Amino acid sequence: MRLLLVEDDEMLALSLTRFLRSAGFAVDHVSSAQNARAMGLQEDYRAAVLDIGLPDGSGLEVLETWRQARSEVPVLLLTARGGWQDKVNGLKAGADDYLAKPFHAEELVARINALIRRSEGRVHKVLQASGFELDEERKRVRTPEGAWHGLTGTEFRLLRCLMARPGRIFSKEELLEQLYNLDADPSHNVIEAYIRRLRRLIGRDSITTLRGQGYVFDTSQ
Repeated sequence: MRLLLVEDDEMLALSLTRFLRSAGFAVDHVSSAQNARAMGLQEDYRAAVLDIGLPDGSGLEVLETWRQARSEVPVLLLTARGGWQDKVNGLKAGADDYLAKPFHAEELVARINALIRRSEGRVHKVLQASGFELDEERKRVRTPEGAWHGLTGTEFRLLRCLMARPGRIFSKEELLEQLYNLDADPSHNVIEAYIRRLRRLIGRDSITTLRGQGYVFDTSQ
């Protein structure tokens, strides 16, 4: 689950980046409105955390730019201002949620996960597909036979990406983009290795390889 964090407070951004990565997100961080506009339009994010007060412009203007370009990425606004007008303006500009500083990182993660679930058309914390259940809180998966298997962070992110859109073909490039931030430089072999590990856990037929195209979570079981 790749996420864009737009925050100019470097200490706060560093702390949030660490926490979000430990929660299973691949995080790209920028600190300016200019970079935020570009990143939000060029990259494929599952959600964005956007600070309203940026040194070179307003986060609301960034959000309006995204929405005018038909970007549907779920956006959570961060603000140090307590006035209700800022919250109203943010929601009118196209924000999906907001959080006033100071806040607990656990609440931020909970709100981001709720935004992503709503964008996927569901409300439950357990992701279900083809008889499999993915427990997002405990990072584990249950097979149709009822067996639970624990997952590493990367295994969880990869399986969640596939299960969230069963039947959709994901190329290796798309999977790498969702699993790693821009600073990482993994090879395609990494995806192949983790696909093999997942198949050993949940069965070879659960993930289908389409030669020259990519991988798909099987919906025919």
